[in-house]
Amino acid sequence: MSVLKDILYKVAIESVTGSTEIEINQLHFDSRKVEKNDVFIAIRGTIADGHDFIEKAIGLGASTVICDTLPDTLVNGVTYVCVKDTNSALAFMAANFFGNPSKKLQLVGITGTNGKTTIASLLYQLFKKAGFKVGLLSTVKILVDELEYKATHTTPDSITINHYLNEMVDAGVEYCFMEVSSHGIHQKRTEALHFRGGIFTNLSHDHLDYHPTFAEYRDVKKSFFDHLSVDAFALTNIDDKNGQVMLQNTRAKKLTYALKSYADYKAQILENQLSGLLLKVNGNEVWVKLIGTFNAYNLLAIYGVSVELGIDSLEVLRLMSELESVSGRFQYVVSNTSITAIVDYAHTPDALENVLNTINDVRTNNEQLITVVGCGGNRDTAKRPVMANIATELSDKVIITSDNPRNEEPEAIIQEMEKGIQPQNFKKALSITDRLQAIKTACQLAQPNDIILIAGKGHETYQEIKGIRHDFDDMKIVKEILEQLLK
Repeated sequence: MSVLKDILYKVAIESVTGSTEIEINQLHFDSRKVEKNDVFIAIRGTIADGHDFIEKAIGLGASTVICDTLPDTLVNGVTYVCVKDTNSALAFMAANFFGNPSKKLQLVGITGTNGKTTIASLLYQLFKKAGFKVGLLSTVKILVDELEYKATHTTPDSITINHYLNEMVDAGVEYCFMEVSSHGIHQKRTEALHFRGGIFTNLSHDHLDYHPTFAEYRDVKKSFFDHLSVDAFALTNIDDKNGQVMLQNTRAKKLTYALKSYADYKAQILENQLSGLLLKVNGNEVWVKLIGTFNAYNLLAIYGVSVELGIDSLEVLRLMSELESVSGRFQYVVSNTSITAIVDYAHTPDALENVLNTINDVRTNNEQLITVVGCGGNRDTAKRPVMANIATELSDKVIITSDNPRNEEPEAIIQEMEKGIQPQNFKKALSITDRLQAIKTACQLAQPNDIILIAGKGHETYQEIKGIRHDFDDMKIVKEILEQLLK
């Protein structure tokens, strides 16, 4: 049991009705989970307002309500704490409830449009290889050293974050690498965490279904660095035009990485092949198994973080040479007929362009590049025609299909994508609504030595249609189809 007044430390309180000396059991922002002596935090969400469920939470046994507007009727025996911002209150209360675990390990946050999962996952790999106990909070999975949990969000809610960080502390974890999304920053989920460092990867068109303007999207990312402490480091991709913006108001140690500009951590690509990259990093050469310019940036960020956290620079390079690609990030398989199928999470225009440029950089042009691509439903609609244009410009053939249509009609999404195809590229494009049939068609069209890119879903093993998740694994499916074509 925890005492309410202790977990309210650093919360911006407007008023208190009732006692804060009471013992409380658990924290909840979902009224359905409330039990006796729990605290209910009323969060104003994009779909529902927690203030509408205060009465229900009290009925289930809540002894304390955290809100930003007091209900009209107050129940005797219940403590009401009116706060300035319930999202912020939840962040501090969750951190206090679990004993501020982020201060007991070295937590590094990675933010930006692309590269977050790859950098976080590869840092986890590298530090494990270096002999440390490590934690990971990512889109793909949550790892408490070697114990794995399923991830549901890029950045989980504040209670979940602190719960897993506390588990990591109990397990003796020394370092944790965490993806930090713009949603998570905007909703204050990371506000009460103590970060040892932060990384900015890049910024491009994404999440404009949530953020009203690109400027707000950028500024939300920047606020993560604004909140870093003086004992932290801020490592930014200075080749990105927004890289310097991230450092403007941070109190943290300012560091940069780049392939093109002067930077603290600098790399050159000496060789770029389908089998890997030869890089020159701060004057030393290293061969890595990852592919493409975008991965050169990711690896440079990993190098910088590792050195800042105290690993010898030459040892970092040795460990980098052993790193394996991350699930759903430029994963590829070569069939017995020499067809290469690549599965990648590219679901933004910038990410799709990066992946296609990477393939075009390493191919001989004696083969076809066939791209299967779709766009998600109930998400930023402006990127749909842009992605179709990029795919048809940079591929020999394109099959436009469904991604996760969610509650939209896939045919309508495909029609919006088709508007971006330039007249000279019409003959390259084919639209097939069913994703399985689209992948099968791409495999049937492919000849020996051709390359198939299946973009958009990456590590996901489901397709979400009308609120139902159906089993669907791009890599598993393309492997099976390629094997069947041999029979």
